[in-house]
Order: sequence, then C-alpha cells, then structure tokens
Amino acid sequence: MKTHAVGIIMNGVTGRMGTNQHLVRSILAIREQGGIPVSDGEVIMPEPILVGRNESKLAKLSAAHGDLPYSTDVDTLLKDAKYPVYFDAQTTLRRHADVKKAIAAGKHVYCEKPVATTSAEGLDLYQAAKKAGVKHGVVQDKLWLPGLLKLKYLIDTGFFGEILSVRGEFGYWVFTGEHQRAQRPSWNYRKADGGGIMLDMFCHWRYVIDNLFGNVTAVSALGATHIKRRWDENNQPYDCDTDDSAYGTFTTDQNIVCQFNSSWCTRVRRDDLVTFHVDGSKGSAVAGLRECWIQPDASTPKPVWNPDIENPIDFRAGWEKLPSNTVYDNAFKVQWELFLRHVVLDEPFRWDLKEGAKGVQLAELGLLSWKERRWVDVPAL
Repeated sequence: MKTHAVGIIMNGVTGRMGTNQHLVRSILAIREQGGIPVSDGEVIMPEPILVGRNESKLAKLSAAHGDLPYSTDVDTLLKDAKYPVYFDAQTTLRRHADVKKAIAAGKHVYCEKPVATTSAEGLDLYQAAKKAGVKHGVVQDKLWLPGLLKLKYLIDTGFFGEILSVRGEFGYWVFTGEHQRAQRPSWNYRKADGGGIMLDMFCHWRYVIDNLFGNVTAVSALGATHIKRRWDENNQPYDCDTDDSAYGTFTTDQNIVCQFNSSWCTRVRRDDLVTFHVDGSKGSAVAGLRECWIQPDASTPKPVWNPDIENPIDFRAGWEKLPSNTVYDNAFKVQWELFLRHVVLDEPFRWDLKEGAKGVQLAELGLLSWKERRWVDVPAL
C-alpha cells in the first residue's frame, strides 16, 4: 500500500464548526475509512495536529479523539516540513494575518469563510498565494449538500425550462442567553469582533448563486439588529451592535432574480433551516439541506382567489419528493477530499481564495447598499 501522508495544521479547531465538521466528520472520518483512495493500493492520508490558543481545550479535544498531537505554537509548526497544509477555522478577525503568515512559510492553505473582513484583504491573500506558488482553497460546503446537488441535477437536466427567480430562506431562533444558553457564540453579535450575519451569510449566498444561477451582477440589501441585548458565555449581558438579520435581493448575468432572507431572529415554519425555492417556466423546486421537492407544470394546481371560503387546495400535497438515488457524503468532507487530491495529485480545484474574496465583496456591497439605501453593482474581481 502506497500512502501519501499529508500533515495538516488545524488552527482554531476547538470551535464548534472546526471540531464537528472539519475534524470529526471530515479529517477523522477520512482516516477511519482508510484514507482517500487514489488507485488500487494507493491512498492519501491526512495527519492532523490540533492548534489553538487554549491548551486546556486542545488537550481535551485530543484526548477525546485518540490523543491527537496538539500545540499552541503555530509559528514553530509553520517551519515544520512535516505539515505542508495549513487550515484556518479561527474567528474572522484573525484569519487574514495567520493565513498570510502560512502562505509566506510556503504552506498550502485551506480556510473557512469569510476569508477576511474586507475584499481587499481577501484579494491580498489570493495574490500572495498565487505569487508564492502554493495551493489554496476556501470552504464552500453548501455546494455539496444533498439538497443542492439534487437542485443542480434538475438544472442540468432542463427540468425548470427558463429559471425565473430564486427565494432563499435561512435562519432560526438563537436564544439570547438570558434564560436559555445561546446556540451561537457572542462574538457573532459584536462588530468589533467580526460579527454580523450579512458578512457571514452573503459569503455563502455568493457561491451558491454564482455556481447555480449565474454570476451576481447587483445587490440591494437591508440589515437589522432586531435584538439589542444578549448574554455571553459567562452569563454577562452585552449590547449587540451589528446585524442579526439581513434581507438581500440579487440579480445575475442569467437575468435571474434571487431573494435571500437570513436571520437569527426567526422561528422556523418551513421544511428545513435553509430552503431554496426555484421557480421556472416548466416547473418549480424547493430544496432543503438534504431533500428536494418538485412540481412540474403539468401537475401545478390552478388556484382561484376567494378569501370567503376555506382554500380547497392542499398546496403541499402537490409536490413530489425526489428520490436519493446515490449515497451523499458529508459536504465538508467531500470538499476536503477534493482539496487534498488537489494538493497531492494536482487535480483541479476552482474554489480558491479569489472565490472567497468574492463572497466578502458581496457582503461589503450589501452593507454599502444598506447604508446608502440603493442598488449597488457588483464588479468583477
């Protein structure tokens, strides 16, 4: 058996996303399956080292997963040839400086989004990586969700005819922390710490729209801080000074109108925490995280407006759920495998730092649109 061992510096992995999606469900899952198969008798095997600022948290995480190596000294690790890949899942404010340091050390870099707090910093990382000749990528996990893969299948097979519009609904009620512990960290609601849902979610919506519905050409957005006071991890109250909800409308070069609502202040009454409703001339579809429902033109009901009687149509009954004709792996794990194949085998990987910068650009322009209360064009980067 030929094994391509790839050492990975996993910085910021003690956080919720870093632990669950990147370490446990991606890197450790790849190791448990025996690596990434390349050919008969040949695999790529990730060799992670856990990195962060809190040694106690690192020690507990290490012990919980087979005594993985860990360190608080990222600078020394960046000099270690055993670890050619640097991964960053820290808070957004720390990402630009540390990723750039890794690039300067000659490491291939893979990081969470947002890649930076400004598009200029995002482009700076892209240009630095390109100049250094290192491989680079940004997490764009939603592209490999089963629901969106089914949606892409419908697009590729012409189910919709002409796509007219898309409506995305994302969010759930995040408790304030006063009476029930909040599900999200307190820094999400402080501007100085890199918080704000527009910066977070518009990065997602950029790659979803660009990859499925055409390149984003313009944005009109409105943000809001609906809840002004929350309680932090130490049960101390604090003032929220950045947006916890964002309402965006986007146009694309395929003349498709996309409306996406993002909120941590909404109670869910829909099929999933995120849904994408696509209307086309020949049919419509609604995709969630894993499932996708369709209604072709031939089975579309014909409602008539009459508020004086109970509606005779069961609108939900008129939708058919697409079957799962394949086995879907964890979306984060799928992209990790593609990136590691890119590093070892030089296979194509188009989800690079420039794509990450585009996400930050859309968030910036959304914030500008909110501030100036107008449509803003999205120039090419």
